[in-house]
Amino acid sequence: MRNQLTDFTNFYFIGIGGIGMSALARYFKANGKEVAGYDRTRSELTQALLNEGCKIHFEDQGEKVKNHVSTPEKTLVIYTPAVADTHKELLYFKEKGYTVYKRAEALGLITRFMKGLCVAGTHGKTTTSAMLSHILDQSPWKCNAFLGGIASNTNSNLLLNKQSEWVVVEADEFDRSFLHLSPFASIVTAIDPDHLDVYGDSSSFTDGFRQYAMKIDPNGVCVVKEGISLPTLCPSISFGIESDTADYNASKLSYVEGEMQFFVDTKSSGRVPFKLGLPGIHNVSNALACVALLDHIGLPMSDIQRGLASFKGVKRRFEVQIKTSELVYIDDYAHHPEELKSLIDSLRMMYPEQEINAVFQPHLYSRTRDFGNAFSEQLSRFDSLIILPIYPAREPEIIGVSSEWLLSMVNMKNKKVLSATDVLQAMKQKTKGVIVTIGAGDIGEIVAPLKDILIQNIEAAS
Repeated sequence: MRNQLTDFTNFYFIGIGGIGMSALARYFKANGKEVAGYDRTRSELTQALLNEGCKIHFEDQGEKVKNHVSTPEKTLVIYTPAVADTHKELLYFKEKGYTVYKRAEALGLITRFMKGLCVAGTHGKTTTSAMLSHILDQSPWKCNAFLGGIASNTNSNLLLNKQSEWVVVEADEFDRSFLHLSPFASIVTAIDPDHLDVYGDSSSFTDGFRQYAMKIDPNGVCVVKEGISLPTLCPSISFGIESDTADYNASKLSYVEGEMQFFVDTKSSGRVPFKLGLPGIHNVSNALACVALLDHIGLPMSDIQRGLASFKGVKRRFEVQIKTSELVYIDDYAHHPEELKSLIDSLRMMYPEQEINAVFQPHLYSRTRDFGNAFSEQLSRFDSLIILPIYPAREPEIIGVSSEWLLSMVNMKNKKVLSATDVLQAMKQKTKGVIVTIGAGDIGEIVAPLKDILIQNIEAAS
């Protein structure tokens, strides 16, 4: 099988609208290749790709897909692991001898000849990757980056710089995708078990991270959250908040006028003050990991300080939609109990006197089943709760696992299960408190209409 991407003139994506897939599609389009693809649904991302010259259709055309591609010798097919093995277009390409790669395989080939700064972990990958790439992009070093979210600074999930040797990559553990990468250095933010539908059990999940850590270049570094122990061939350094034992420690955290301020004890420069241009305790942890990695590889501390101060975050990651003295609306991608905990900890720190009202969409039947008790424990910390029906993504329904089942375990009086339409109706009287929408499914589609309703509520009340 050929593995030189330069051999191909045409690239076809099955699942082109996915956040990781679209970054690859943009990369090949920017390098003068013909790009086409399929996705199940239209979205802002597919529209952006169409505007950039990609050709996209929205139905599985089976063998008729031959009308959208060149010959097997000239066409590389890339698919997301979320696509079923029974997908007719995928079956056609395999039967006709096309070179077919998973997204991670193609990304691994792209990054093999650059210095990969990879970010792995159950939580925080996207924000930390975007943060890392922004700091580098604002420095003389520059970088390339393939992100798992839309960075607010650039409104894109892709950074390109042909002069830079650095590439920032989100190292996704789903389907063991990160084992296709060749990291020069890596951050590991967390290894709380997830994707047990793929790994089977928590031991196998942790073993996947052990295999990943052993792939890091011996001349690089592995930056891990304190408490994580992974075998590596390279130096390993730890980071922690208010820690006496971590190699890099953040202390004296404060929330001042929409930004986090803190100090970091560093190896090269002693105690250094930082300002982070977005809120959240979890984001201080993400920033601390970036400081540790970049300090280790030699980026001047002044460049790191400047980059963190101007970082605006990632769409749907603790994204403030409305902020008035009476009402705050935040949208967040959290879909694991530990992510929920970090989110709620930050909200309680920032708004200690305010009522916090949550709208949560569980993501996957299997994850809801596997972590039902942990989800209910965290969801019980809100003052009121609405749960949307479970977003199934790639999964069939699991009998007995539902939003009603999850709600029954939540220790709270003001709780209910509603459809997305009914959520908007229920919010038409809200003028005070903190409202947060949470989840990794299609809950993002209600963000804009909910924001409009809340703004109308504020205007009507004034």
